[in-house]
Amino acid sequence: MKTLIIITHPDINHSVVNKRWMEELKKYPDEFRLHHLDTIYPDGIIDVASEQALVEQFDRIIFQFPYYWFYAPPMLKKWFDEVLLHGWAYGSKSGYKLQGKKIALAMSLGVEEEEYAPGARYRYSLKTLTAPFELSFDYVKADYRPFFAFYGLEYNLSDERLEQSVVDYLAYLRKF
Repeated sequence: MKTLIIITHPDINHSVVNKRWMEELKKYPDEFRLHHLDTIYPDGIIDVASEQALVEQFDRIIFQFPYYWFYAPPMLKKWFDEVLLHGWAYGSKSGYKLQGKKIALAMSLGVEEEEYAPGARYRYSLKTLTAPFELSFDYVKADYRPFFAFYGLEYNLSDERLEQSVVDYLAYLRKF
């Protein structure tokens, strides 16, 4: 079964991790459908009907993005606000089009995982900080799954770690 990967990255050309993940995933078109919002909608105007129709075709959806400022890039928030509408995603007899769909996040983070431990720099776990995503997907009755995260790209990135993240991400997606 094919997985839809909705990607948001405001500067993918200068990305290291998300760009590398995309390059690898493109090698498997029978497994993954890549949908990069910033490329498709450079003007920021989202075709809501088209996005909803696309989402309806898949039972597995990953939202891939760099996690910064304790959330996703603005385009993804805009996508949630405009695409997950009342009457389609929730709130009516004809809504809940995401019901039962497996949904998860795949994130790249600049700091190390230890920074998100109780008592550390940010004091909260990434699971706690991503709770709004989990709540949102619970609200629309999707099957929210544990996220995939690659930590430390700002301070501890090597070619070996980058390539291992590709292997780990593919393994995660294939078990998803």
